[in-house]
Amino acid sequence: MVNNLQFESKRLAIKYFIVAAILFGAQLLMGLIAAIQFLVPGFLFEVFDFNVARMVHINALVVWMLYAMIGSVYYLLPDETEIETVGIKLGNLAFYILTAAVTVVVLVYILVQVGPASEFTIWFINEGREYIEAPRWADIGIVVVVLVFVFNLFATAIKGKQTGIVTVLMADVLALAGLYLAGMFFTDNISVDQYWWWWVIHLWVEATWEVFVGCLAAYGLIKIIGARREIVEMWLWIEVTMLFGSGILGLGHHYFWIGTPEYWWEIGALFSALEPVPLVAMFVHVIYDWGKETGLKEGSEEKTMNNSPAFAWFVTNAFGNFLGAGVWGFFHTLPQVNIYTHGTQFTSAHGHLAFFGAYATILIGMFYLGVQGKNGIKVLKATFASKMAISLITIGVLGMTVSLTIAGYGQVLVERAQMGATWQAYFVSQSLPWFVQGLGWRLAMGVVTFIGFVFLVKDLLTTSKSLRHIH
Repeated sequence: MVNNLQFESKRLAIKYFIVAAILFGAQLLMGLIAAIQFLVPGFLFEVFDFNVARMVHINALVVWMLYAMIGSVYYLLPDETEIETVGIKLGNLAFYILTAAVTVVVLVYILVQVGPASEFTIWFINEGREYIEAPRWADIGIVVVVLVFVFNLFATAIKGKQTGIVTVLMADVLALAGLYLAGMFFTDNISVDQYWWWWVIHLWVEATWEVFVGCLAAYGLIKIIGARREIVEMWLWIEVTMLFGSGILGLGHHYFWIGTPEYWWEIGALFSALEPVPLVAMFVHVIYDWGKETGLKEGSEEKTMNNSPAFAWFVTNAFGNFLGAGVWGFFHTLPQVNIYTHGTQFTSAHGHLAFFGAYATILIGMFYLGVQGKNGIKVLKATFASKMAISLITIGVLGMTVSLTIAGYGQVLVERAQMGATWQAYFVSQSLPWFVQGLGWRLAMGVVTFIGFVFLVKDLLTTSKSLRHIH
């Protein structure tokens, strides 16, 4: 197939998108195995245990999103800076090193799985830190690869045109990479170790990733519907300003568990709920202007939507972020509620919807922008497969969220409220009909999500052959 991409940077982005999609599928597959093991604990016992399936499920989630984020930057850089990415050969080399390292790490997770808590396991199996469990050698390799990525971004931005999107990206990526370094400190004191791990994960997800999504939303809306740059960049700067309130002060909703003064509870709950507001505002403002000024004009092809599947995923992101990270997060993380819900399936429900709504959706939208550019499609319209993909994946994730919330309700009612969070209460709640049925529905909705993923892959692989696309 002919590659229509003129910039090597965009070709590198496609490579990142392909690996990201593969890891996305691995994440879903591991999630299905873990969901079955919740209902049938003996499933694959001592062959592929629950702790391994869960570990690969969570780490695949983080890694595929990081792959897609790096790919997205390499894709948008030539458009924003109007030059080829500086150091692109080094970027290609870093991609292959990273992919080889990730492959080895995943194989070790699957084949070796666990080991004694020793220096050897820390260096060669995993470090035991949830979400970022890469062994030490891979940790160091990831830092090197990320430094290459940061260098390429900064060198290109300095040499080429500096838009607001690129400027915000430069600051955000620097913070994202710097936080990872903070998480590499390892001490024998598990409290100190968890302290640094905790800040890395939460500042990533609730600060730097949120701003990153804002950059992608701004770029995507300009590319897809010709949104006015001054509007999207205005909201992007508001997002950066609010970062100090929503992203950092919002972390206060977690402080309930570490003994800080009570005023942090309200501060954290309020500001964490505000995190998605700038993104929703940006989207509503842009769509209002687009509909009023250009979108309703017939015959003006250059001003109308040129990538319907990507736009659909961007819409899902704007409101999925608000629902998952905002609404679901607000109710779950209020300290007065969290004392009962922390560590139950409520947490899992919030996590599934927040990660999907805030991050997965917009990254899938970037996949479609990549396919459009690679295949040289002027107007990319929705196909049956693309409609099935977004419908089934969204319904599946929403279904899992509701199912897990119901299961969590059973846990909270019996395990926390009635039986006082004792060890016996934990096991009693695990056998509750509401809990078991909730996890059964979670598994069913997981299957729906996976079928949607199959449609997504089919559409991404065959989209250039569809007659609905205008070249």
